[in-house]
Amino acid sequence: MTEHTQSENLRKHMLAVEAAMRHYAREFGEDEEKWAVVGLLHDFDYEQHPTAEEHPFVGVNILKGMGVAEELTRAILAHADYSGVTPETKMEKTLCAVDELTGFIVAVALMRPNKKLDEVTVDAVIKKMKNKGFARNVKREDIERGAVMLGMPLAEHIANVIAAMKTITSELGL
Repeated sequence: MTEHTQSENLRKHMLAVEAAMRHYAREFGEDEEKWAVVGLLHDFDYEQHPTAEEHPFVGVNILKGMGVAEELTRAILAHADYSGVTPETKMEKTLCAVDELTGFIVAVALMRPNKKLDEVTVDAVIKKMKNKGFARNVKREDIERGAVMLGMPLAEHIANVIAAMKTITSELGL
């Protein structure tokens, strides 16, 4: 990840997704390390290959060349709704569910007086989701669809991701 990503913010995003994936792997009784790797690597090619024609395809090809399992590379492909790979497994659905949400939660935290995750509540996230001018590049429908894919209420999903991210506040600088 660090070999291909210099941007501190993008690295932090991947760490946040990793933390959320670990949380859900534990909750679902799945392989935590496998899920964490998918979260950590899902955007590692984005900085150098940010277009829909290249990301995540270039990264997946690099990972396949390194012998990374198909299960993991497929999950990374599935997180891009334009890749032609529909999320089917619990891991694939979870990656889709947490990707946009982690970024949105960071944006909410940065608007708090002390810029800390400890100040972020589920209600604050839901309120900011209704404000289309706030973090306008974040696709709210992806966040809402993620909760549906996981079969849980949106508020519960948001609470889970906030809790997961709070476990790595120092790494996130929040």
